[in-house]
Amino acid sequence: MNLVIVTGLSGSGKSRAINALEDIGYYCVDNLPPQFILPFAQFSSQSLDSAGKLAIVVDARSKEMFSTFNMELDKLDEQNIEYKLLYLDCAEHVLLKRYKETRRRHPLMNLELTSIEEAIRLEQGSMTKIKAQADYIIDTTFLSTAQLKSTISEMFIQNVKQEMQIKVTSFGFKYGIASDADLVFDVRYLPNPFYIPELREKTGLDDEVYDYVMDTVLAGELFEKLRDLIDYLIPMYVEEGKSQLIIAYGCTGGKHRSVSFARRTAEYLAERDLNVVVQHRDIERKSEGSH
Repeated sequence: MNLVIVTGLSGSGKSRAINALEDIGYYCVDNLPPQFILPFAQFSSQSLDSAGKLAIVVDARSKEMFSTFNMELDKLDEQNIEYKLLYLDCAEHVLLKRYKETRRRHPLMNLELTSIEEAIRLEQGSMTKIKAQADYIIDTTFLSTAQLKSTISEMFIQNVKQEMQIKVTSFGFKYGIASDADLVFDVRYLPNPFYIPELREKTGLDDEVYDYVMDTVLAGELFEKLRDLIDYLIPMYVEEGKSQLIIAYGCTGGKHRSVSFARRTAEYLAERDLNVVVQHRDIERKSEGSH
């Protein structure tokens, strides 16, 4: 049985994540108290076939029962039940905005704790250890619903390979750093296609922009050094048992230089027959000012 346990901060998009898992064939259960993880997993392993896929959401909505979450995960380990822990994260200011827009009540709020801000910070503190145990972390701060669904699909539809997934992403520093990345590379010092009128509205997915960026001596030297570093690090991450490695390239606006480098890196890793996916976080944003 393929078991995925989804958790993370309230308002970070867990409901959307579970919908995405359901779309790719997982049997999904939302808001399961931690104490039911083991018996439900055991029951499902007998009810589902060997290729069965089960996803459950366990989070702060369980109130006081959620405090036993780590203990329940230990029970799975003791019973040799394999699972992947998916943690959804999000920046505090975005969580606050989401709650104010939806007018929903944070699950940790009560008669003593009436502030959304305090509830968010309390939950962040309580989730530190759980986040550190996660096999996969998705920061939804800058992701649209479509991007989150795509990320989930790419992450788990190929998970049958049981090999480390390498996600290569591009982003724009002006919109915020890719906080879930393991390796972040700044390529803002490279020549900028934004200042070439015929290239400004194109992206690194267009060959004209890609060639403009990658054919420079600076880009060639940088890619060689980064390629050697990535080649050196991948076996170490695999030996550590890491399920996902996120490599992020950032430029100013996330449309030209970072996209080109992410594209080249993904192509290189694919040539090595590694489990690689690529995502361009800010490529659809409209050009505003310097990139």
